[in-house]
Amino acid sequence: MMKTNWVCGKKIIAILAALAIGAASVPSVKVIATESTKKQLEEAKEKKKQSQNDLDNTKDDIAEMNEEKSSLQTQLNTLNNQLSEVSSNLEDLEQQIDNKETEIENTLAELDLARQTETNQYASMKKRVQFIYEKQNFVLFDMLLGATSFADFLNQNNYIEQLSAYDRKMFLKYIETRQNIEAKEAKLQEEKEQLDDYKVKAQAEQSRVSGLVNQTSGTIKQYANDISDAEARAQALEDQIKEQEADIKKLEAKLAEEMRLSKLAASSAWRNISEVQFAEGDRYLLANLIYCEAGSEPYEGKVAVGAVVINRVLSSVYPDTVVGVIYQNKQFSPASSGRLALALAEGKATAACYQAADEAMKGYSNVGNCVYFRTPVPGLSGINIGGHVFY
Repeated sequence: MMKTNWVCGKKIIAILAALAIGAASVPSVKVIATESTKKQLEEAKEKKKQSQNDLDNTKDDIAEMNEEKSSLQTQLNTLNNQLSEVSSNLEDLEQQIDNKETEIENTLAELDLARQTETNQYASMKKRVQFIYEKQNFVLFDMLLGATSFADFLNQNNYIEQLSAYDRKMFLKYIETRQNIEAKEAKLQEEKEQLDDYKVKAQAEQSRVSGLVNQTSGTIKQYANDISDAEARAQALEDQIKEQEADIKKLEAKLAEEMRLSKLAASSAWRNISEVQFAEGDRYLLANLIYCEAGSEPYEGKVAVGAVVINRVLSSVYPDTVVGVIYQNKQFSPASSGRLALALAEGKATAACYQAADEAMKGYSNVGNCVYFRTPVPGLSGINIGGHVFY
């Protein structure tokens, strides 16, 4: 009985010693992923804030452009009214000019007639005067012989004088008529010239206002295009903000998960490499993963990728097999994208990949206890090897 107790005691001591050795071999776990995700989250929130500021500014610009466009539309309506009024006035002026030209034509016809009448009257009077002057003695003698009395002779002589006076009166009247018509023509010509001047000014005003209408219409069209572009930018910013909000939620979820894993890893034990039982295909699987993740990286980068996988195998936070670690959901992209399956099918792993896998499976790590790696991003600190940062 005492022997049995002694044996049991030895076993208990051995177990305690093993635990003590294991505890001594547990490395200190420093998870940098949480700080990195915090920085990414802060950057994402800052980007969203900037996007929101851009959106607010764009909306302010749209409001200002709409206000300016509205003001220009009012101005355009006023200009169109002015143009309509000027065009109407121009039409009236053109009608007045046409009427004035008709008046002038009629007046010229009257003037021609008056001049002809004046000429005819002057010719008739001239003939009668010439006749009387040349035949004065004969006329007087004939009047004397033909008169029945002296009174009759005086009457006939008076008639001749009245006829001469009438001729002169009519001649002067025709001259006055002709002069009046000439004055009327001159006045009409002056009025026509004035109307022509008004017409030129009206045409200039019509051209000016029409130019303003076209210019304002073009400006309104440009504002409409600018507003359309700004609205498109605003929509793009709104879509971008939605995407950024989704990214923030993902980063917040990722941060929460990494914090959970960090706490868990810090409080959990790590196995010694001697405690890991590798399966037959682990070397082939790890070498091909290294090929997919770091095939073009320097040898140190290949070793570092292998070390990350083995570190996860050693940590109690992750699966305890190479297969479990590599195919853990959303951990290694080649596993989920199909690249790893293709590499495995074609045996893509190189000799350097196998050598790196062998070193990692022996427990060698050139990245300490890092369990993550990725291409560098702003704010992420860690061990940089080749094109990857390990953390």
